[in-house]
Amino acid sequence: MRISPDEPTSAPKPRWERRKDARPSELIAAALELFIEKGYAGTRLEDVAAHAGVSKGTLYLYFENKEDLFKAVVRDNVVARISESADEVFRFEGTSAELMAYLIASWWREYGDSNAGGLGKLVMAESGNFPEIARFFLEEVIEPWHELLATAIRRGIERREFRGVDPAMFVRVITAPLVMLSLWKRSFGPCSQQPVDADAYIETHIDMVLSSLRPV
Repeated sequence: MRISPDEPTSAPKPRWERRKDARPSELIAAALELFIEKGYAGTRLEDVAAHAGVSKGTLYLYFENKEDLFKAVVRDNVVARISESADEVFRFEGTSAELMAYLIASWWREYGDSNAGGLGKLVMAESGNFPEIARFFLEEVIEPWHELLATAIRRGIERREFRGVDPAMFVRVITAPLVMLSLWKRSFGPCSQQPVDADAYIETHIDMVLSSLRPV
């Protein structure tokens, strides 16, 4: 179709103009990808903006600096899910064993095995140079997650479905293998000649946890 010289034409609008309401979510999604790929130190704000299809100036309309953006990534991809899990624990009507199995399996499915699981490796690797992000991750992710599991354990003890244990110490012991599986997936796993079946690993871990909590 031929366009008349008198007929007005318009160039396609940039993506950030077409989807103004989606800007923060697009920036957070782009930042997650780059943080996982390049690490905290190696991620530049101009690269995040370019990856999201916006200008660097647009990024600064929503995020003050890289630390602010990183916190938004963690809150959107991890903290929000912990809050949802806390509500689920409160409403859960099954046994405490079923609740623990659900929490462990969903941790792996929705965090450990997802792109967001790479944030844990990032924080561990770069905590020495960026203690502020390590402190943030501890306060908003690790401690709330530990408390959530401890709440489920106390529930079981109060209902006499679990034996008496120190919930805080028990949580530290049972979360370590989960963190290790997530780290293995992103480090030694791709190089190993003996691949780990993650589903079987999680199933075995749940069985061990519940066996150790079973009343004598």
